Amino acid sequence: MSMDKFSPSEAQDLHTFFAADPVAADYAFFGRKSYADRRGFLRGAGLTAMAAMVGAAVPFHRNMPAGLIPAVYADAAVLVGKDGLTLLNDRPLNAETPPHLLDDPITPTPRHFIRNNGIPPSEMDSNTWTLTVDGLVDRPMTLSIADLRSRFEVITMALAIECGGNGRAFFEPPARGNQWTYGAVACSEWTGVRLKDVLGAAGVQPNVVYTAHVGADAHLSGQPDKLPISRGVPIAKAMTDNVLIAFGQNGGPIHPMNGAPLRLVVPGWPGSCSQKWLRRIYLRDVVHDGAKMTGASYRVPRRKIEPGEKVDKENFVIIERMPVKSLITHPANGAAAGRAVEVRGHAWSGDRTVTAVDVSYDFGATWMPAALDAPANDGAWQNFRANVMLPAAGYYEIWARAIDSAGMTQPHAIDWNPKGYLNNTMHRVALRVS
Repeated sequence: MSMDKFSPSEAQDLHTFFAADPVAADYAFFGRKSYADRRGFLRGAGLTAMAAMVGAAVPFHRNMPAGLIPAVYADAAVLVGKDGLTLLNDRPLNAETPPHLLDDPITPTPRHFIRNNGIPPSEMDSNTWTLTVDGLVDRPMTLSIADLRSRFEVITMALAIECGGNGRAFFEPPARGNQWTYGAVACSEWTGVRLKDVLGAAGVQPNVVYTAHVGADAHLSGQPDKLPISRGVPIAKAMTDNVLIAFGQNGGPIHPMNGAPLRLVVPGWPGSCSQKWLRRIYLRDVVHDGAKMTGASYRVPRRKIEPGEKVDKENFVIIERMPVKSLITHPANGAAAGRAVEVRGHAWSGDRTVTAVDVSYDFGATWMPAALDAPANDGAWQNFRANVMLPAAGYYEIWARAIDSAGMTQPHAIDWNPKGYLNNTMHRVALRVS
């Protein structure tokens, strides 16, 4: 079975995935340069990825047969190196985190979702990696990670990243693309330097309108002249204080599937702006027109449309800030509970702050305020909690809605759009009280 024919929907857990096509699974997880090579030798990015996932070098990697699940993970029905994520697609690799595994105030690296557009690079060596900054700048630069550390202030910030298609699975009629439910969001601590500091050192010319980002990942077609994704942001957004060129995640290196060794983190905007495996940033005097910047990619119609209605591409607008949203992380959906229940979760709203989160256990007839923490810093999600006393045994749903600093509230339903973006409907979880 080729990777193109392998359907991850057939893979109910790690063992099924590897058994269905061990070579394809090796390629999806470890990036083996040739998934047709059934000797299974790891090299390049594959070896780097496996070493990062098991936490040590693999001295006898050449003896490992194709499709061998490392014993450290052999008893777990999880993606290798990612704790409990749900596989959505294998080529490119995409996986989301069930909401109850996002309960931590800061998302652990093993539970940060994976959103790939192409094939990860074959080399991820932080010692030799370079970033070029050019285009409409006064002083074009090529910087190593050591240069970034020594020349600019290094900071650590908790920053939320959410895929623009998070919640796509709930559109009716269905929208094409990865069928994310709730788990294409995370808030890890990222260490790096401010993009604005690097651009300032390069000298931003007065006619600059947009940034353009280029990563080292390869297009799925294998054509070297095609990029899987190259997006950008308006220069005003690039020059804000919480947009980072990051080389660290949660006190350690960035996970290979999260963009090691260098990536952008643009909180509050679609995750596609946060280019992974970052190699180049160039400045332009027009809106960037790179891969997945044009047509309907990461765009929504200017007006309300009926489901299935065709819209001219000229009538789409680029998604910028993400909408107000909340996520219940405890209790888990379908859990058994007593009458006294602690409800926990997170809320966020693009470039704004969340001012209130309410919860309901009577299908929205009444609401009670949750305790809401301030963000750890600008760009982080906010944690909330509420103690709920349920009146009797039975079936309940806990609903949550967030309200942001502009007065925007999560809706019960949103307008359909053809790419399934920006679904910020209220989150709800079921409880059974005996």
